[in-house]
Amino acid sequence: MEAAERAGNQRRFLREDGVVMVATIAFGMGIDKPDVRFVAHLDLPRSIEGYYQETGRAGRDGEPAEAWLCYGLGDVVQLRQMIEQSGAGEERRWLERGKLDALLGYCESLRCRRQMLLAAFGEDCPQACGNCDNCLQPPRSRDGTVDAQKALSCVYRTGQRYGIGHLVDVLRGKDSERIRQLGHDRLSTFGIGADLDERGWKSVFRQLVALGLLDVDLEGYGSLYLAPAARPVLRGEQTVRLREDPLPVRAGRERRAGMTPAPAALAPEHRPRFEALRALRADLARAQAVPAYVIFHDATLRAIAERQPESLDELARIGGIGAAKLERYGRQILEALEAAGADP
Repeated sequence: MEAAERAGNQRRFLREDGVVMVATIAFGMGIDKPDVRFVAHLDLPRSIEGYYQETGRAGRDGEPAEAWLCYGLGDVVQLRQMIEQSGAGEERRWLERGKLDALLGYCESLRCRRQMLLAAFGEDCPQACGNCDNCLQPPRSRDGTVDAQKALSCVYRTGQRYGIGHLVDVLRGKDSERIRQLGHDRLSTFGIGADLDERGWKSVFRQLVALGLLDVDLEGYGSLYLAPAARPVLRGEQTVRLREDPLPVRAGRERRAGMTPAPAALAPEHRPRFEALRALRADLARAQAVPAYVIFHDATLRAIAERQPESLDELARIGGIGAAKLERYGRQILEALEAAGADP
């Protein structure tokens, strides 16, 4: 992308509301925009430190924000290959592998995300945050020992040379030419996992890697092999608890029952005034060629919309409105509120 186009995109992102920026981590590192409402990761970061820093770009104004991470076992394979091929010394690579394993454990954890994040930095958080996905929609766990044994057995009986896709096909008894050619349709593990769908088995394998029961062969295109910790599980000497992944939500569907709205969400009757104030702020920002948050933060607009001041004196009592802003924008704010109408 040309430098001028990049610069223009960045100006829009900083100054306008409702702009979604798709970019690399390098872009995000240089952004200091307080009203970013979400950060979505389409690639797995290399460590909890990296994830924490990148998600920290959202919600700098103190208002609710969301962080979303999408990952699969292929991301783990790719990052581990990058670590091994980095040319760093063994001690450094050992450290990087440990950081990646810790992040994978964070992704698959049943615990409060904030407690885990703080624990990673040596801090204790005795109370659950009440805001993360694990708090809002507590995941269920199950005794996954039998499924773990089936998966581990399948890895062993196929020769510890295949990736997750082939292993899932064998477990589910898929009738394919490749499976027949390899003779894997004659294995004792062929079809023993027909009770779980493809998504369920991928979750099992992902968690077994996170638990350290399976390792990834970086020289074998991501094939899985048994880790030493798998032995007591296969022998029935150790149980395995697995996370039950929630069903996916289709785009546009409302939050599932049990998930509470953001704590600062506006009541419906306040929304028209808030949107009117946002429109006014956008006009003022464009006229002055400054980012919208320089005029007012969202928290200030929300407070104005909720309290409905009818005079400059009442407006002055709202946080975020000093004498200079009151004199400069006060009348326009009151006019915008009047035009938006009072509560019914």
